[in-house]
Amino acid sequence: MIFAPRIQERLDALAAITAEPGAITRLYLTPEQFRAEALVAGWMREAGMAVRHDAVGNLIGRIEGPEPGGPALVIGSHLDTVRNAGRYDGPLGVITGIACVEALARDRIRLPHALEVVAFADEEGVRFSATLIGSRAFAGHIDPAVLDAADADGTTLAAAMLDYGLDPAAIGTAMRRPDELLGYLELHIEQGPMLEKAGLPVGVVTAISGASRLEFTLTGEAGHAGTVAMSERRDALAGAAECVLAVEARCRTEAHLVGTVGRMQVDPGVGNTIPGQVRFSLDLRAPDDAQRLAALADIDAACKGIAERRRLDLHMRPLHEAAAVPSDPALTALIRDAIAAEGLPVLALPSGAGHDGMAVAAIAPIAMVFVRCRGGISHNPAEFASLPDIEAGARVLFGAIKGFAAGRGL
Repeated sequence: MIFAPRIQERLDALAAITAEPGAITRLYLTPEQFRAEALVAGWMREAGMAVRHDAVGNLIGRIEGPEPGGPALVIGSHLDTVRNAGRYDGPLGVITGIACVEALARDRIRLPHALEVVAFADEEGVRFSATLIGSRAFAGHIDPAVLDAADADGTTLAAAMLDYGLDPAAIGTAMRRPDELLGYLELHIEQGPMLEKAGLPVGVVTAISGASRLEFTLTGEAGHAGTVAMSERRDALAGAAECVLAVEARCRTEAHLVGTVGRMQVDPGVGNTIPGQVRFSLDLRAPDDAQRLAALADIDAACKGIAERRRLDLHMRPLHEAAAVPSDPALTALIRDAIAAEGLPVLALPSGAGHDGMAVAAIAPIAMVFVRCRGGISHNPAEFASLPDIEAGARVLFGAIKGFAAGRGL
């Protein structure tokens, strides 16, 4: 193995930087993020990269091409985590990108273009409940209103940036122009079970799924659990339960379509009272927008029918809407070729999780390499990718970088 042991060693070093002993927690604009970025910046410099931070705290390492200041192929992922995270989600992509830069120097390969490795500062959105802050600023698609978002302690994003040494008024300067980027590649653990089921270490991503998130409110009538006859009840929880099963039934009918009800609030929430009102969430995802929107229409109709039959009032409130992001065919072909060059079958699969590439796609073609993770487990301390799988992923990413350069006159 020429990549994996060093990558794992660095992953372990990053995992030791945490706000919670015994867990891995690194949130945006915290001392832990500062220490992690300082460590990674050192590795970038050791690899021969020029290093800088942008206005939102993204860490950028760059190897210049023959044309100083010319457009770059970008390798990226993130360094922030959820609370009590694993050590692979995000950092694996950043550290593997640095390892590929080191391999270029080792093999004395000079690229005909610049190469950048970007460690995005905030992908998970845990602290300020706003995802992809780093990559959306990088792509010039961040709403300045996000500066007013506050964390659990009441600290606004703007105040946290000032405390961190950043200028919130300069957030727009993080934007990169489309003519500055040749393309974007991201390596990430799959966060799902498909590669493991196929017995393969790596795969190529066809698209990042679009998502619809909504809040449903069903209102009936609270009443005494012992005196209201079953035929007279307007039980909001019974109606909500039927809606949840309707979501499950609809999403079981098509591949790659997933629907999740992850939160439910019951009022009055008393054991001897019929529930009068229930709020529940819906997270609906698919790699094809037409597929997702058709399912959403069917779920909407099913829930309305359930509410009408049970004499309940139904209100639906949209919370979030993100379109699917297809992978670029040319970059995807490079990854396919790199997988085949390693003597592996090529498994193409969508990503149900969001990634920084979703934001970067607004200004550059994107493609992704997935690495198998044990049990499909992620956002969890049990998250794990083996050394052989990490090695395969690194070799594929390195092959795609070389393939891209060859197409540009290497």
